[in-house]
Amino acid sequence: MVSINVANTMNETCVDDISIVLQIDLYKNSCPEAESIIYSWVENAVSQDSRMAASLLRLHFHDCFGCDGSVLLDDTEDFTGEKTALPNLNSLRGFEVIDAIKSELESVCPLTVSCADILATAARDSVVISGGPSWEVEMGRKDSLGASKEAATNNIPGPNSTVPLLVAKFQNVGLSFNDMIALSGAHTLGMARCSTFSSRLQGSNDPDINLDFLQNLQQLCSQTDGNSRLAQLDLVSPATFDNQYYINLLSGEGLLPSDQALVTDDYQTRQLVLSYAEDPLAFFEDFKNSMLKMGSLGVLTGTDGQIRGNCRVVN
Repeated sequence: MVSINVANTMNETCVDDISIVLQIDLYKNSCPEAESIIYSWVENAVSQDSRMAASLLRLHFHDCFGCDGSVLLDDTEDFTGEKTALPNLNSLRGFEVIDAIKSELESVCPLTVSCADILATAARDSVVISGGPSWEVEMGRKDSLGASKEAATNNIPGPNSTVPLLVAKFQNVGLSFNDMIALSGAHTLGMARCSTFSSRLQGSNDPDINLDFLQNLQQLCSQTDGNSRLAQLDLVSPATFDNQYYINLLSGEGLLPSDQALVTDDYQTRQLVLSYAEDPLAFFEDFKNSMLKMGSLGVLTGTDGQIRGNCRVVN
């Protein structure tokens, strides 16, 4: 996690005029089994818990407002990581899957594949296993020597964000308006706690909300321990990576306020939502390109950073 402005091209990231290049097939000779090992663990994890696809994708997202594996570091007596930052606390999951992947990789090719590259690859595999598009993951990220709880708190958009705030958060790290709409489509997978969309529950006077949808949410969240209850981000196809998220928004069935705002609060965002709702292949193409772009943000390469032997601690 870094809080810097980054200019990007598809294969190259420029930070302070230093050219950093990520590569496809970086581990072809040094660890040829790397991608198959990662895929196997992700496939197994998702088969046991379909929600894990969204969890692993989200881990990469939250790491990639600076893709350096910092989100994986545990707190210690003299170090505070990012896991307790407000957007991450009691929310991020899947750390044990990354641990298992890293353990096997270390037994096959020690200190070769970075935790940041594992996150990027596991995110791609989660999308593919869920029926979404595939892409060649660019490798070569090093793992950070530290983390920033403050940057994680400030940089990651919250569930009640307005469209201007979403745009600003994405642009602050080098992602465009279009990237923001395409990457929001990741909410076709996963779940959210009632506490994150409580303002939607008061929407009986909102002409844009689907009343049946609202009543179902109110029933779910009014139960004992309601705030910790989970709702699907996409009720129609919750375990499938598709364009249903955008269709839901047009029907007034966006779960998070920040999602529904893409349709109700801004003409430009609504037009892009419409285009993705009508053309799933256009969404897939833009999503994978935006994932590649996001995956190059704030990366450490060369002599910067390290390859951790354990993703939870610095070597």
